[in-house]
Amino acid sequence: MADLQDPRSFADERSESRLYVGNLDLRITEAALIKMFSPYGKIISEDFLWHTRGPKRGEPRGFAFIQYSTKEEAKLAKEKMHGRLACGRPLMVRLASEKYLEEAAAQNSSKAGCNTIKSGTTSTISGQVSRSAKIAAIKNKLKALDEERDGAKKPKAS
Repeated sequence: MADLQDPRSFADERSESRLYVGNLDLRITEAALIKMFSPYGKIISEDFLWHTRGPKRGEPRGFAFIQYSTKEEAKLAKEKMHGRLACGRPLMVRLASEKYLEEAAAQNSSKAGCNTIKSGTTSTISGQVSRSAKIAAIKNKLKALDEERDGAKKPKAS
């Protein structure tokens, strides 16, 4: 068993069993996140990130990290949950070590990424949501619908 006090002996195994979960809707709570990911293995820890200062202080940042007990569990969760819809948004699930490489690639082809992820089932998660968060969610949904419609039809010249 790896010595938990020595980060070098635990780093490789830990990074392979730690997932980055992004594009989280503000309505998703820590408990809901754990409930969504627990069917795929034993969750050792979960880091749900919050804004710590500024006007969004106390609001979720839209991403989290989930640590599974084994890399096999993490890979299974990644396969099953990546692209799955939660509160109308496709989850971005990566091994934590892959996060930065994949995010850079996604930013370069953001329109293609939005149109290709369609799989999964919708999960409704209730919770307290601020008025501004609801408005932002509606605006994002309308924008996504407009992009889908514009992708299906040729844009009209105004």
